[in-house]
Amino acid sequence: MQLLKPFSAFFLAVLLLSMLGCAGTSTQESTGEYVDDTAITTRVKAAIFNEPTLKSAQINVETFKGTVQLSGFVSTQANINRAVEVARGVSGVKSVKNDMRLR
Repeated sequence: MQLLKPFSAFFLAVLLLSMLGCAGTSTQESTGEYVDDTAITTRVKAAIFNEPTLKSAQINVETFKGTVQLSGFVSTQANINRAVEVARGVSGVKSVKNDMRLR
């Protein structure tokens, strides 16, 4: 009986250590996703800037995991629609959130 105690303690320790290895790990955004979002933001800003009807608009662009959020001020609803359309046309954009306001 005395001989079984060290083995059972060892088995219990191994079991506990193996369960620690199975613990959930926090997910982190990879560097690649961050670089992709930065590139998408840059491309969307350039596309909006190069659109003649949106030159005077004050549109801010943020991207998170391929979702572009447009905010700022434009003069007409047509400009809002055009900015969303231009953003959707940029490669890598998964969806567009519109938080733009009429001025």
